[in-house]
Amino acid sequence: MTIFRRLSLQWIFLLLLSLVTVTMSAAKDSQKNKYLLFVGTYTQKESKGIYAYRFDAASSELTPLGVAAETTNPSFLTIDPSRRFLYAVNEVQKYKGAASGAVSAFTINRETGKLSLLNEVASRGADPCYIALDKTGKYVLVANYTGGNVAVFPIHADGRLGESSAVVPDTGALGPVKERQEAPHSHWIEASAHNRFVYVSDLGLDRVLIYLFDATNGTLTKGEAAAAKSGSPNASDFFSATLAPGTGPRHAAFSGNDNFMYVLGELDSTVTVFANDARETFRSVQRISALPAGFSGHNDAAEIAIHPDGKYLYTSNRGHDSIALFSIDSRTGALTLVDDFPTQGKAPRNFEIDPTGKFLFVANQETNNIVVFRIDPNSGSLTPTGQTLHVPSPVCLKFMATE
Repeated sequence: MTIFRRLSLQWIFLLLLSLVTVTMSAAKDSQKNKYLLFVGTYTQKESKGIYAYRFDAASSELTPLGVAAETTNPSFLTIDPSRRFLYAVNEVQKYKGAASGAVSAFTINRETGKLSLLNEVASRGADPCYIALDKTGKYVLVANYTGGNVAVFPIHADGRLGESSAVVPDTGALGPVKERQEAPHSHWIEASAHNRFVYVSDLGLDRVLIYLFDATNGTLTKGEAAAAKSGSPNASDFFSATLAPGTGPRHAAFSGNDNFMYVLGELDSTVTVFANDARETFRSVQRISALPAGFSGHNDAAEIAIHPDGKYLYTSNRGHDSIALFSIDSRTGALTLVDDFPTQGKAPRNFEIDPTGKFLFVANQETNNIVVFRIDPNSGSLTPTGQTLHVPSPVCLKFMATE
C-alpha cells in the first residue's frame, strides 16, 4: 500500500469520525430545551384530569398531547428527580367514606406524555392542596387544607406510595379573619435545602410552622419535642415564623442561598420577608403589598416564585388578575414592587417559570386558559408571546426535561 493511499484512508476515517461526532452532537443538542408540561386541574366542570404539552424552549413551540391521565381534582403535582414518576393530590373532602382526600402515583411516558396510574392512597386529611418531595426523593409531603394537617408518605422502589409514615395536625392560635381562619389550614409544605426540616404555611394560624424531619423513618416532630431534640430553649421562635394577624400565609419561596424566606399572604395580598439568622430562626424584616396603590377591590393572592437568576420575585393576584413583579436586594433580601402585568384571564391560580428562565406561564382558572409571557432578562418585565393554551380549570403547572 502506498503512502498516499494510507494517508487517503486515514483522511477518510477521520472525516467519517468527525461526521459521526457532529451527528451525535447535533442529536444531543436537538434534545436540549425540550420539556413536557403537565397541567393539574379541577374536574368539577369540563376537565378530565391532568393534561400534557410538549414544549420546545428554543423555538417556544407548544404541542398539545391531550389528557395525560383521568383523575379527580389533581390540583397540585410534583415530579420525582428521576423523572419516572409524577405524584398528584386529589383535592376532595371524602375518600372511601372517610374525611380525606387522596394522593395518586403515576409512571411517566416521556415519548407520549401519558401517565399510568400506579396506586393511590388516602391523604389522611380533607382537601389536600399541595404536594412536594423531600430532598432524597424518597418521601411525598402533603398539606391537607380542610384537614388542617400534614402527612408524609414513603415512595417504594417501583414508584408506588406506601401508607403514611407521619400525620401531624397543625396547632396554634387562630387568626382574626373568622370566615377563613376558623381552623388550621395547611396550604403549603416543602423540605429545607438540607432536608433536616419541613416547612408548612398554615393560613388559619398566620404561621409558617417548622417541623424536624427524620429522613430515615419519614417522621415529623414539632414544638417542644423538636426543641428538646435540637437543644433550642425557645420552641415557638425556633419552630415557626409568625406573620401579622390576618395575613393568611399561602405559599413561600426561598432565596438561592436560603438566607431569606418570602411568604405570600393570601388574605391581605402581602409578601413578608424573613431573614434566616441561624438554625432556622426566622426574623421578619419586611412586609410589602403585592397590589398597586389605590386598588380597593377584593383580591386573593395565590402563587409566589423567584426567578432562577435570583433578581426578581413574582406573585399572582386573583381579583386584580395580575402578576406582580418585585426586584430583590441581594444583600438585604428586601423587595421593591416594580410593576404588575394583566394575566389576560381571570383568577390566576398558579404560574410557573420555565426551566430556561425565559418564559412565565400563567394558569387562569376561571377563564380556562394558560397564557405565556416572555421574561425580559434585564428588567424581569413580562410581555405576552401571543400563545394561549385552552385548558379547563387549570390550577397547577409543572415542567419536566425529556432528554
